[in-house]
Amino acid sequence: MKKILFLLIFITSIFKSTGQDSSAIKSQVRKTIDELKEFVAIPNDALNPDDIDDNILWLRNKFSQRGFNTSILETDGLPLFFASLPMDDNKPTILFYMHFDGQSVDRSQWNQKDPYLLTLKSEQNGEWKEESFAELNKDINYDWRLFGRSTSDDKGPIVMFLNTIDLLKADDAELPFNIKVILDSEEEKSSAPLPQAVKTYRELLEADFLIISDGPIHPSGLPTVAYGCRGITTLSLTTFGPIKPQHSGHYGNFAPNPGFILSQLLATFKDKDGRVIIPGYYDGIVLDEATENILKSVPDDDTEIKERLQFKSADKVGDFYQESLQYPSLNLRGLGSGWVGEEARTIVPATATAEMDLRLVPESDGNQLKNLVKEHIKNQGFYITDTIPTKQERLEHEKIIMVTEGSVTDAFRTDLDNPYGNFIVNTLKDEFHEDVVQIRIMGGTVPISPFVNELKIPAFLVPLVNPDNNQHSPNENLKIGQIAYGIQAFYSILSTPLSN
Repeated sequence: MKKILFLLIFITSIFKSTGQDSSAIKSQVRKTIDELKEFVAIPNDALNPDDIDDNILWLRNKFSQRGFNTSILETDGLPLFFASLPMDDNKPTILFYMHFDGQSVDRSQWNQKDPYLLTLKSEQNGEWKEESFAELNKDINYDWRLFGRSTSDDKGPIVMFLNTIDLLKADDAELPFNIKVILDSEEEKSSAPLPQAVKTYRELLEADFLIISDGPIHPSGLPTVAYGCRGITTLSLTTFGPIKPQHSGHYGNFAPNPGFILSQLLATFKDKDGRVIIPGYYDGIVLDEATENILKSVPDDDTEIKERLQFKSADKVGDFYQESLQYPSLNLRGLGSGWVGEEARTIVPATATAEMDLRLVPESDGNQLKNLVKEHIKNQGFYITDTIPTKQERLEHEKIIMVTEGSVTDAFRTDLDNPYGNFIVNTLKDEFHEDVVQIRIMGGTVPISPFVNELKIPAFLVPLVNPDNNQHSPNENLKIGQIAYGIQAFYSILSTPLSN
């Protein structure tokens, strides 16, 4: 009941802010939905270059209609999209980062015919029922949701931004900032070309501070600002048994099983409380009392999180959820060997593979952590290779592991007392009449460190979408009320002078 009451108060506060009445807000939300429907209909799989080209054409048209100068920035990979309003040297400059590529889709897992066909649904008795978009012409229910790939991650915020520009122009609002926008086309596959691209286009991208609109607001529903994101790198570990799968009756007590070899190795990575026990893995991380107080100020409910995710005891990397995010992680994201389920076979598998991801914090270096893991593996008696072992290698070494490394996306974190951060927090607080949740570092990864390191500017995340949006998963969705929130958040930031 408290959560429902808060949401009602929160939606009411949207209507009270920036001098807009509810009909004006809903009118702009309706236009946003129509434009989002059009944008989502363009497939945006980052693995398909043709998809990216089609999206860039749409973006160029839409930003140009709003008076932006646009450019296509070529990179070593897929191009970036850049837009800016006419510049005034007497104004500070905000650079906005968002991305328009999306995760690949498995259509069979979606509860709709086409993940790229925006679908309107209402929740009834715990089930989602499809609604006609014509219903929105009568009234807009802020609890209804829009389902489709990238509705939340991250096409929704882009369209919210565009419609905020429309609303600012309709109100003849004076913008106290220069506005630049950079839209990434490879965020969902680690944005490998981005560091070099930021160096190449450094002068074009120069700004006073950076705002990233990606990811969800805090589960409390309160306005949220995050000061950093963890980075990421990956390791793929493959152990070997017989050259081909063998009959388990004939060879089950003779041929080494790669699944057991791998599982014994994985068990040496962590203690029973979930802490990484590889020497040096957590080096350099110190949380003082002031930082601990900030972490504890985030209105998380660890008991609720455990209940929602349905497990009894959390790992003990930190004493509570926010504290756990301040450390690098070592996650087993996938594990495979032989066949399972109805396809299970009575064999000794030929290989077993563990896919690992390592979430990074600013104190940790991704390459150094990977080296620590590899050194630990070596100390367990393994011969390490980065290619399929030869027959000679197989016969010479008892325990062989193939290690394949992924690229590194660094973490970033801006100081919590940064004046631009204070401006964003105070502006959102004044706009929505609610305390703003300030998160020191988010668990997910956004490839922002190239901007911070090369442009020497502070960066802040201002997330806009609902926490339960199913990003990266089937049935990704955007709550319509979050569109109203996003427009109001953008409006307040873009129309409030920095001195305030």
